[in-house]
Amino acid sequence: MNVLAFAASNSRNSINKALVTHAANLIENSEVELIDLNDYETPLYSVDREGADGIPAAAQKFYDKIGGADALVISFAEHNGNFTAAYKNLFDWASRIDQAVYQGKPAVLLATSPGPGGAGNVLGTAKGSAPYFKLDVKADLSVPSFYDNFDMENGRLTNSELQAQLETAISSLN
Repeated sequence: MNVLAFAASNSRNSINKALVTHAANLIENSEVELIDLNDYETPLYSVDREGADGIPAAAQKFYDKIGGADALVISFAEHNGNFTAAYKNLFDWASRIDQAVYQGKPAVLLATSPGPGGAGNVLGTAKGSAPYFKLDVKADLSVPSFYDNFDMENGRLTNSELQAQLETAISSLN
């Protein structure tokens, strides 16, 4: 199985990137590719820009990466209760290629934040919109109070209950 994993954030020090990297390391008997959203930067979407310049190569590359995967693991950062601007913009461009951006792929959705909400709002948004964009959500997990539950130095969850939930979520891809 080929698994594509990424944080829906363009922060170089993203806690969601730390979480998705840890999750990717739990996937066994599979090829896992961890991508960085910064490698898919696109101009701000507008119908005028699309008409004048077409779809940016980075958006097509992102869409093709999803298409080449058998499964996805995505960790969503939350900005003001929603997707990050960087992810939403890339997603908007990809949706102009095909509304079925996720191409029917099974996925584990994750989210975390420093606060007790664990980016639950954006996770709910991602899950709720999944059917419209052809994403087959197999499991999801919100990790609250990231710095209380994750060891950044060793790149792993320290909360055994959350770790067990993550392992169960990842196993749903098999």
